[in-house]
Amino acid sequence: MKLTSANINVMIKVCRKAAKTLIRDFGEIEKLQVSLKGPGDFVTASDKKVEKILIEELQKARPNYSILSEEIGEINNDESFRWIIDPIDGTSNFLHGIPHFAISIGLEHDKEIICGIVYDPIKDEMFTAEKGNGSYINNQRMRVSSRSDLKDCIIFSGGPRYDSENRELTFKEYKKFSLKVGIPIRKFGSGSLDMAYVAAGRCDGFWSRDLNYWDIAAGIILVREAGGYVTDFNGENKYNQNKTLLAGNSKINREMIEILK
Repeated sequence: MKLTSANINVMIKVCRKAAKTLIRDFGEIEKLQVSLKGPGDFVTASDKKVEKILIEELQKARPNYSILSEEIGEINNDESFRWIIDPIDGTSNFLHGIPHFAISIGLEHDKEIICGIVYDPIKDEMFTAEKGNGSYINNQRMRVSSRSDLKDCIIFSGGPRYDSENRELTFKEYKKFSLKVGIPIRKFGSGSLDMAYVAAGRCDGFWSRDLNYWDIAAGIILVREAGGYVTDFNGENKYNQNKTLLAGNSKINREMIEILK
């Protein structure tokens, strides 16, 4: 089975078109590594090029929908439907020639995420989900893991940024988790792919502070439709207000919340 709704088809088509530019630009990164100034400017241009394609194509398909995107901010139209876009999630990886980044698109209806896509163009992995219809990777059904003992789990994390107000707090959380898990914590630098990997059962849980909505919007529905949980650190759905996010399977979700409280 695969997702074939009109909105999902639009999102897949848009992602694949934008990915052509992203793959081509990624191929140029190696040539820019010798320059101290060039790569940063180049990545900024790539971000904007990919975002421009995404917005233009989404507006063609759904001209009345609103848009929230990392680079340009908000385009306000229809208040009930809104695209949430991150053209390159994992920009630092992209900049350094590390093939682990993604295009992320979520679709809200009345402020609830109803569709999501996270596309890894280098591995050609398309993670998709739609409310009530499940989560898929390249048209194969995904489920979160069933591990129940944290000692057997692989946990992902993000942050902290060097200028984060919660830097020391994040280090404390990292230490608390490290004392509970048997496998060292992973940090890969792309929040949307971290959540997609939770949905696919590749990792068992993910926590992070200070993520923006465009980093996580698509991931929220990927995890939930794969049978997992997405909350803030208190177990509530207030991740946008307090900038904390936790995702995992049902068997370790409560234990993760207790560690982070």
